[in-house]
Amino acid sequence: MTALLTIKDLKVYYPIKTGILNRTTDHIKAVDGVDLVIEAGKTYGIIGESGSGKSTIGKTIVGLEQATSGEIIYEGVNILHKKAKKRFEYNKDVQMIFQDSLSSLNPKKRIKDIISEPLKNFEKLKGEELQARVREIIKIVGLDEDSLYKYPHQFSGGQRQRIDIARAVATRPKLIIADEPVSALDLSVQAQVLNYLKRIQKKYGIAYLFISHDLGVVYHMCDTLAIMHRGRFVEVGGRKDIYQDPRHIYTKRLLAAIPQTTIADREINKQRRQKLEQEFLAQKIQGYDESGKPYPLQRISETHLVALRKGERSNVEDDH
Repeated sequence: MTALLTIKDLKVYYPIKTGILNRTTDHIKAVDGVDLVIEAGKTYGIIGESGSGKSTIGKTIVGLEQATSGEIIYEGVNILHKKAKKRFEYNKDVQMIFQDSLSSLNPKKRIKDIISEPLKNFEKLKGEELQARVREIIKIVGLDEDSLYKYPHQFSGGQRQRIDIARAVATRPKLIIADEPVSALDLSVQAQVLNYLKRIQKKYGIAYLFISHDLGVVYHMCDTLAIMHRGRFVEVGGRKDIYQDPRHIYTKRLLAAIPQTTIADREINKQRRQKLEQEFLAQKIQGYDESGKPYPLQRISETHLVALRKGERSNVEDDH
């Protein structure tokens, strides 16, 4: 299938300025050479701890952060060049769902105005055609028409997140970046929101890029997952590759952190996590260089890539 969006060697650095002259003496490498191919209608996940750089990738794709170098190719054109971006309906085709729905929705506007805004800006809809489209969209996320005349503070967290989803899908985009869309919600509400996202994807064929710190949440959503640490991908693969055959020590550490519901195995799980933590400290040399950066990805199967020191590939395969 043809790529919808391709990220090539993306880097996002933030300068560290010191001294009286406020000179740049170093950089925080939030994203340090990332590659990713997103195909239409599929779901991808970037998973990592806070500060790993995953949200920065999403914000750079939609233009909220500026890339230091690299390429983001959409329909054959690098959209990091502003002039090229203006030639496309890129802002219409690529939308974002934010983690904090309350701060991302204008508190002074009613819901009908929030959802109408992108339709007015990108599709120039007005009158009854606009209102009909807004009513259609609010029903897709399971809210009634009375909701359109309320303000964001009058809704629960789960309802606000559904409104945020409605705004994102209003223009029928080709790609939605979902940045921790359910992390602030209760478990039961998380399931509802994820189910709505699945239905919308099935209806419109939208591609998703899920950004999360929780491997448990994205398990049922993503076709391909990328584990991120210290600004780089340390492991990329399909669902089976990551959950059933993790190779990088950091991926194993993340998987061990998924909460288990079996009380009888609580002590066993605790010991397993402690053992993995010790292994992580002991085996860091296999996945990280002397400065602590993850090694470049090496392909170990058709769908599976792992960050390994040069020459370690055969050793990892022999362990399995």
